[in-house]
Amino acid sequence: MASSTPPHSLSTIDAPRTGTSPPRRLHQLDALRGGALLLGVVLHALMPYSPGDVWLIDDDSDSLAALLVVGVIHLFRMVLFMMLAGYFGRMVLHRRGVGAYLRDRLLRLGLPLVVLWPVLFALVIAAAVLAEMVHGPAVATGTQPPAPNATGTPLDLPTMHLWFLLLLLEIVLVVVAVRAVLLRVLGAQRAEGWAARIGTVLSAPGGVLLAAVPYALALLVQGSAVQGIVEPYTLVPVLGASLGYTGAFLAGWFLHAAPEGLARAERGWPVHLVLAALLTVPALVVTMPLPLAAAVHALAGWAWVYGLLGLCGRVLRRENRVARYLADASYWVYLWHFPLLLLVAVPLAGTPWPWPLEVLLALGAVMAVLLLSYDLLVRGTWVGRWLNGHRRESVLRGPRRPRA
Repeated sequence: MASSTPPHSLSTIDAPRTGTSPPRRLHQLDALRGGALLLGVVLHALMPYSPGDVWLIDDDSDSLAALLVVGVIHLFRMVLFMMLAGYFGRMVLHRRGVGAYLRDRLLRLGLPLVVLWPVLFALVIAAAVLAEMVHGPAVATGTQPPAPNATGTPLDLPTMHLWFLLLLLEIVLVVVAVRAVLLRVLGAQRAEGWAARIGTVLSAPGGVLLAAVPYALALLVQGSAVQGIVEPYTLVPVLGASLGYTGAFLAGWFLHAAPEGLARAERGWPVHLVLAALLTVPALVVTMPLPLAAAVHALAGWAWVYGLLGLCGRVLRRENRVARYLADASYWVYLWHFPLLLLVAVPLAGTPWPWPLEVLLALGAVMAVLLLSYDLLVRGTWVGRWLNGHRRESVLRGPRRPRA
C-alpha cells in the first residue's frame, strides 16, 4: 500500500510488518468489508417485497424468495463486519496506540453519526410523506414492529441504518477499557498470551463452535431466533445485539492476536461453506425449540463467515481494481443508500412489474447516483479523507494536474 495512505483509515487492512518489509495489504479482507456493507444495500432493496409488511414503504409484490435472500444475508452480514472491525481494530491499536485508535473511531464512526443523522432522517420522513401522498397510508407505513428497546424517552430517536456506527463505537470503548484493566491486573505479557491462545482456538478446526457461542447467547437473551439478531432501533442498547456483535468483534480481535490466526481460520473454507449451506435451510424455514434454533442460527452464520474468509482468501488475495474501488466506495454508499432506496420505492410501489425487475431498477438507480457522487465529490476530496482516511484519484476526472 502506498505510504501516503494513513494506516488508521476505515478501509486500511494491512498485514502486520515483519522486520523492515512494508505492510502487505490484505485485499481479500478489503473486499469482504466492502461486500458486507454493500450486501446491506441489497438487503434493504429487498425488504419492500418481504411478506409481513415490515418495511416503511411496502409493495404489493410479496415474495418468499425475497424473504429467503434477506434471511440468508442477515445470518452472517453484520457478524462478518463486526469480526473484521475487531481484526483491524487490534491491528491499528498495536500499530498506532490506544489514543490514535480511539480518535480515529470517533472521527470515522461517531462524527458521521452525529453529522449525517439529521439529514438522513429528514430524507426518510420525506420519503414516507411522499409515499402517503402518492399511495396512501397503507403503502407508506406498513406494520412496523415495536422497537425492542423503546423507553418512552428522547432516547427512542430512531438510529435507522446507522445503528451499527453507534454499537461499534460502544463496543470499541468497552473493549479498550477492559483491555486496560486486564493489562494492569495480568501484565502485558500474560494478557497478550491469553489473547493469542484464544485466537489459536478460534482458528483451529472446530473453532467456529467457539465463535458461535455469543451469537447463540444473543438469540437466547432476546427470546427468539426467527429474525436473527435484532438490531437496536434506537439510542438505547439492546442486550442481545450487544452480546452477539461484541462476541464477533472479539473473535476478530483474538484472531489477529494469534500468529497466523487468519491463515489457519481460512483453511477449512470448503467444509465451512458446505456446513453453512446445510444449516441455512433449517435455520430459516424449520420451526425448532429456541435453544436448538439459536444453536443452528449461530453456527450457520459463523460457518458463512469462516467459509467466506477462506474463499475470498483464495480468489481475491491479489488486488482487483474493481473490488478495491467498490470497497473504497462502500462506506459512502452505505451511509446514504437507505433514504434513497425509500424514495425510489415510492414510484415503484405502484407498478405492475415483477419484483426482481423493480429491485434491479432500484439498485441500479441508487448505486449509480451514489457511485457517481462518490467519485466526483468524495474520492479525491476532504470527505474521502474524513470517511476513509485517504484521498484517491477520481476515475472520471483522472489524475489531478499539478498546479503551475
